[in-house]
Amino acid sequence: MKKVLKITLAAALASMLVTHTASAQTPGFYIGAEGGLSWMTNFNANTNVAAFPVIGVTPQTGWAAGGVFGYDFVGPRVEFEAVYRNNQTNVGVPNTALGNQVGQLAFMVNGLYDFMADSRITPYVGAGLGVALVDGNAPLSSTAFAYQGIVGVGYKATDNLRINLDGRYYGTTNPTVNNAQWTNNNLSVMLGLTYKFTSPAPVAAPVAATPQVSSFMVFFDWDKSNLTAQAQGVVKQAAGAYKTNGSARVTATGHTDTSGPESYNMALSLRRANVVKTALVAEGVPANVITVVGKGKQGLMVQTGQNVREAQNRRVEIVLQ
Repeated sequence: MKKVLKITLAAALASMLVTHTASAQTPGFYIGAEGGLSWMTNFNANTNVAAFPVIGVTPQTGWAAGGVFGYDFVGPRVEFEAVYRNNQTNVGVPNTALGNQVGQLAFMVNGLYDFMADSRITPYVGAGLGVALVDGNAPLSSTAFAYQGIVGVGYKATDNLRINLDGRYYGTTNPTVNNAQWTNNNLSVMLGLTYKFTSPAPVAAPVAATPQVSSFMVFFDWDKSNLTAQAQGVVKQAAGAYKTNGSARVTATGHTDTSGPESYNMALSLRRANVVKTALVAEGVPANVITVVGKGKQGLMVQTGQNVREAQNRRVEIVLQ
């Protein structure tokens, strides 16, 4: 039974690792909403009331809710956050923040960093600075400098939607309302949902490979279609290139110079191309991959006038593609 349990747990862990792989992320703006529980630490308040100059206050578990607007650089994030916290207390002093509750509205600028930013599950840390209006619900309120530290984990439900769960320490400089002053330290657990305004990184379309082209030139004597020793060597090189490639198409195109009648030269160019084909087949190139073309006087390598014997124009061009 224990062995089966271990195998099951291992399979579940492997499944989680596969599941927790997200697509590559791209930078973009995001908005979100958040809410959770807030715990304000006990404190002693100094008041302007002669009968009880110092009051011990025990806040109850409260709540927090707010929203964010930020930019994700994929790893680093910067956001503007507005959060309201409320904690009921055991003390009520009229016209002060001790009116049976402490309410505080904070406007923060947070800097955060996501670890494993391209993963489905992303731990993160952050810190924020800002300003808070403490006891914003009462007739009077105190403006204080606010700061916080954040540790959390995010889950990317999709490339745009993300769920965050984090713990925070939040505090301000000592609020003062109607001469009542106290220390303000808070712990919070926040659950948030953000939406990122960006599309997944586009997948590059496969680029078709450019076919490789190899070309070999076989030259002939005037009015001849037989292969010289040098021409035989070129044919062997072309056959070797075909064998290295293994799947090329071969074209043998025959040419002549401008001497002689056009009809004769057309036939001569075709004979030369067929001689090269026969030699290629003898070197192991399949006949069915070879195409033979005769062009006669067309396609001169060296431009000449009529009836000019030019050696470089008497040729067969072997092309492997």
